[in-house]
Amino acid sequence: MGDSVTVLLGDPRLPDPTKPGGAYTPDDLDQVERLKRALGELDAYSFEYLADHEDLIERLRAEPPEFVLNFCDTGFRNHAARELHVCALLELLDIPYSGSGPVGIGLSSDKALVRAVAREHGIAVPREVLLAPGDDLPPISYPAFIKANRTDGSFGISADSIVRDERQASDCLRRLRLELPDDDLIVQEFLCGAEYGVGVVGNPSGGFTFLPMLEVDYSALDSSLPRLLGYDSKTDPTSPYWTDVRFREARLGTDARDRIGAGCAVLFRRLQLRDYARFDFRADAKGEIRLMEVNANPAWCWDGKLAHMAGLAGLSHAGLLDRILQAARRRCFGAA
Repeated sequence: MGDSVTVLLGDPRLPDPTKPGGAYTPDDLDQVERLKRALGELDAYSFEYLADHEDLIERLRAEPPEFVLNFCDTGFRNHAARELHVCALLELLDIPYSGSGPVGIGLSSDKALVRAVAREHGIAVPREVLLAPGDDLPPISYPAFIKANRTDGSFGISADSIVRDERQASDCLRRLRLELPDDDLIVQEFLCGAEYGVGVVGNPSGGFTFLPMLEVDYSALDSSLPRLLGYDSKTDPTSPYWTDVRFREARLGTDARDRIGAGCAVLFRRLQLRDYARFDFRADAKGEIRLMEVNANPAWCWDGKLAHMAGLAGLSHAGLLDRILQAARRRCFGAA
C-alpha cells in the first residue's frame, strides 16, 4: 500500500441549503463515486474517505490522519460559511492537509476584497458598488450584473442577474435580499466579452504549473439568453446553460497569457493561497480582460473547469488529482 491519505468531503446525509431542494442530488453522489474511481488509479497512495460530520471533530482528534486531501468545499456540516472552519480545525489538530488554509479561503471568499487587492496591484477589475443589507440602490450604468459578495457555486445567479434598467435592478435586489438577507451584494458593470478561467497548481516556493487557459463557449446558447454561468449551469441538467454551454482552449496571444499569468501569481501569494486555485476573468466590450473572482478551493469534480483545463494539457482527472496531491505533500513534507 502507498502513503495513507484521508479524503475529507461534505456530508451527503445532512441538508445543504446551496443545493437544489436543499440536499445532495444524484449528480453530487455520482461526482463522489467518480472521484473515488479516479483516486483509485493512483497506486502511490491508499485512500480512505471521511464524510460523516456528526462526529468529525471527535474522530479527527482521536485518530488524526497522516494527511488529509481536503475536498470539503461544502463547509463544516454543509454550511458554506464554515468552509474555512474545516481548515482551522485541521490546523488546530496539527493535521497536514491539501489546499488553502483558513486565511486564504477567508480572503478569497470576499469577492469585493479580492478585486480591491487586485486593483492595488494594477490588475484590471470591473467597476462595482458594494451594498450592505438595507442600502439603497445608487445611480448606476446599465447593463449591470448583481450578485452576492460571498456565495460560491454561482448560488443566487440567474439570467435575471443581468439587469438593464432600474426596475429590473430593484427586482433583482429584492430577490437576493429575500434569499440572502444578511449578505452584502455587488452591483457591477456587466462584462459582455469573452470569459476565461486560469488554473494554477503549485506553490510560490516550489513553482507554479499553469494549466491551459479555458474559454467559455456560448456559441450554441440561444442568442436571447444572457451570456453567464449561473446557478442553473451547475445544478439543472434541463437548463440550456447546462446542455448548450461548452469550454474550449482560450484564443489569446502570448502577451495576454503572460500578463494574466503574472497577475494570478501575484494574487496567489497576496491572498495566501496554497497548492491549487482557479482565477476567473472576463473581457469588457473593448476587449480589456478584467478579474472577476478567485477560487481558493475550486471544484474537484471530473467535469469542472479545472478538470477541463487539465484535459487540454493531456491530463486525466486522476492525473490532475495527483498533481494537486504532489504539490500539497511537497509543501507539507518537502517530498518530491
